[in-house]
Amino acid sequence: MIRTNSLQAWLLAARPKTLSGAAVPVMIGIALTYAECGNSIRLVPALLCLLFAFIMQIDANFVNDYFDFLRGNDGPDRLGPLRACSQGWITGNAMKKGILFTTALACTIGLPLVAYGGWTMIGVGALCVVFCFLYTTHLSYIGMGDLLVLLFFGLVPVTMTRFLTLPARQQSFSYDSFAVALACGLVVDTLLVVNNYRDIENDLRDGKRTLIVFIGSCWGERLYLGLGLAACALCGLFWLKGWHMAAVLPLAGYLPFHIATYRELCKIGKGRALNRVLGSTARNIFIFGLLLSAGLLLSRLL
Repeated sequence: MIRTNSLQAWLLAARPKTLSGAAVPVMIGIALTYAECGNSIRLVPALLCLLFAFIMQIDANFVNDYFDFLRGNDGPDRLGPLRACSQGWITGNAMKKGILFTTALACTIGLPLVAYGGWTMIGVGALCVVFCFLYTTHLSYIGMGDLLVLLFFGLVPVTMTRFLTLPARQQSFSYDSFAVALACGLVVDTLLVVNNYRDIENDLRDGKRTLIVFIGSCWGERLYLGLGLAACALCGLFWLKGWHMAAVLPLAGYLPFHIATYRELCKIGKGRALNRVLGSTARNIFIFGLLLSAGLLLSRLL
């Protein structure tokens, strides 16, 4: 029995398993900086970026929990993991306060990044907060969720982490950072694809027009496979730069897991059993981040 508004309830609402997805883009951005400038990397903004990503992920989880509860999307027929508000673990008023607290905490953690990246960081942080709310309340209902994943779990965190952790006189944006950021976003999007693939029937009923609803389950399976293949192809560009390990490790270590999970997805097809695929996909994302980061580090050392 979980006590209402207890510490255990808040920990469940925070969904700790999702934090690896927030950590991977920052980890890749830090590794890319090290590959470029070695020990000149700035550690304080690296830590702040990681903390900001963690808190924003928890904030997004709270927002998703609360607003889906208000819409009545988390009923008894829900196929995904149980949600705190719908289960009565956390009251609606308490969750609103939790959202305010985590939003304020994320802003407080992110504010010192102005010293490393200028006042533009205020705008970047504001966009993260605004789209955190817009995703659940509006954009996920019109097929925009995948685009937001590419932006806020790929392009924004990877490129901005790299930019902020570079020495001040070397701060710039590069084709390499955009390529690896896009690869990261594509891999993280596999998690959303599985989630929406599992929920396609419920989403159709609730009027939630996800990308999978638009293209159908069959093309959803192909999209899942294609995202991982495209990410590895983008990493392959590092071969041209001479960073061979960054090109090879994701291909050799991540892709076999991705293909195996794709086959499992196709075999299961529908139902709560797809939550196993969700777990495997989260594992695969972490493997990709770990191997790509290791490849970038080794490319510097070798």
